[in-house]
Parts: sequence; C-alpha cells; structure tokens
Amino acid sequence: MNTNLQRVIVLSLLVLLMAATRSHVFSHFTPVPDASWAVFFIGGFYLRGWSRWAFPLLMVLAVGIDWAVITGQGMSFWSHYCVSPGYWFLVPAHLAMWMGGLWLRRHYSGASVPALGRLAASLVAATALCHLLAQGGFYWLSDSVAEPTFAGWAKNYGDWFLPYLQGTAMFVTLAAIAQVVSEQVARHAHPIASGHKKQG
Repeated sequence: MNTNLQRVIVLSLLVLLMAATRSHVFSHFTPVPDASWAVFFIGGFYLRGWSRWAFPLLMVLAVGIDWAVITGQGMSFWSHYCVSPGYWFLVPAHLAMWMGGLWLRRHYSGASVPALGRLAASLVAATALCHLLAQGGFYWLSDSVAEPTFAGWAKNYGDWFLPYLQGTAMFVTLAAIAQVVSEQVARHAHPIASGHKKQG
C-alpha cells in the first residue's frame, strides 16, 4: 500500500472496524472481540507515512467511542470505573501496537515464512507491552482495585493476556490473509499488463 487512495481505504476500514467492535467494551455481552489493539497494529503497518495524524485520529476516535458508550448508558464519563488516571495509559499502550506494526513494515518485503515469524514475534511483543501499560495503568492507578499487590497484578496480567492476544491475533490474521491475497493478485496481474504494453 503506497498510494493515498489505498491509505484512505485502509484508514476508513480501520475506523469502521473500531467503531463496530469497541462499542462493546463496556458491555458484559461481546458478540465479537474488541479490535482496537489490532486496528493500531494494522494502522502502523499500512499507514506509517501518515503516523503523525492517523495515530492521533484513531486515538481520539477510541476515546470518543468510550465517551459515547458510557454517556449513552446514562453515566458520567469521568466517574466510570474504567476512566481513572490509568485510563490515559491507553495512549502509550496503543502506541506500542502502532510501533509493532511500524517495525514489521520496515522489515517486510513480501509474504514468506520468515515474514510470518516476524509477524508473530512483533504481534506478541507489541500486545505484551500494550497489555502491560493498559492493564498496569488500570490496576495500579484505579480506585477499583482496593489493595493492589504485585502478586495480584501479575495474576490479573496473566489471566487477561491470552484472551487479548487471541482477539487481536484474529483480526491481524485476517489482515495478513488480505495482504497475501492482494500480493498474489498483483503478481498475476503484472505479466498481463506487461503483455499488453508489448502488444501496443
């Protein structure tokens, strides 16, 4: 993806994906996992040239969705149990996912087994750091945790890491499949285009 039109399409799809899944974050019934972490990882991969404004835009969207969902339930945004000083750790947490996508893009030259390994490694590392910041910010800075302890934090981190990783990996896998398909289509279309040029 290297044209502005392609980037606009990707950004639009990421906005729709976040809007469709993040609205369930504050509900106990989640038909699909929250795709927010995957959105930032995928955004870092495809929108690296637009990072200065695409990342803040998606971050504002995430907060805006949270505000709309919370106030839509008749509660004050600032008094919600999820909105503590630790809530703002979501900014560096999501940035960790974005940087994971950026790193992967810098080391990507096409679909291959090594590329798949780098994808897995960068996704796990980015998700682990993102979870550390997001979960740690809430655990240590929220009034919802009456007596925080290192053991309690570690257990909480471990209990939630795999579910978050699985949900994020699901969406990233779909994006990876789309990437491979697009590369295959482009590879098969290129000889046809070249043949037309030679005939002309």
